[in-house]
Amino acid sequence: MDYRGVRLLLFIVCLAHYSFEQNSKKKNNVKKESANSAAIEDLRRKIDEIVQELSLLKEKQALQTVCLKGIKVPGKCFLADAVKKNFHAASEDCMAKGGTLSTPLSGEENDQIYAYVRQTIGLEEHIWLGINDMVTEGDWVDKTGSSIRFKNWETEVTHQPDGGNRQNCVILSCTANGRWFDENCRAEKASVCEFNIV
Repeated sequence: MDYRGVRLLLFIVCLAHYSFEQNSKKKNNVKKESANSAAIEDLRRKIDEIVQELSLLKEKQALQTVCLKGIKVPGKCFLADAVKKNFHAASEDCMAKGGTLSTPLSGEENDQIYAYVRQTIGLEEHIWLGINDMVTEGDWVDKTGSSIRFKNWETEVTHQPDGGNRQNCVILSCTANGRWFDENCRAEKASVCEFNIV
C-alpha cells in the first residue's frame, strides 16, 4: 500500500472512531437528560408537597390564633365581631378570615353561641347566622345550599319566620334566649364567624 492509501485508511478509521464516540456521547447524554428530567420532576413534586404542608401549617396556626380569641366547640371555633354589618358584608368578612357565618347544628351549639355572644358582644344583641331563604321562599338553607336540619325559631310570641320575601336572612337573638328570627338582609347586625378545626 502506498503512503496515500495508508493515510486514507487512517483517516477513515479515525472518522469511524470519532463517529462512534459521538454516538456514544449522544446516547449517554440522552440517558443523562432522561435521568435529570426524572430527578427534576421528583424535586418539583417534593417542593409542591412541602408548599402544601407549609400552607396547612399556616392555616392551622391562623386557626389557633383565631380560636384563642374566640371559643372552641367540638370540630369548630367561633369568633365574635361586634361591628354591625348587613348580612352580605358580614358573610364576606367571615370568608376573608377563612371561615363562614355561624350555623348551629344542634341545640347545644346554639346555646354555646348564644352564651358567647352575651359574654362578648352584649346581652341585648342580635347576630347574623349563615342561614337564608333567598333562592326559594321558606326553604331555609345553610352556606352550602343544603336545607338546615336544626331550627330554633321563636314560635311562642311572634311565630317565626314571619317576614315573607322581605326577610330572607336569619338572626340569633340574645333578648329571646338564642331563638331565631327572620330579618331583612340589609339590616346591620353583629356576627359570629365559625371556623372548622381538623
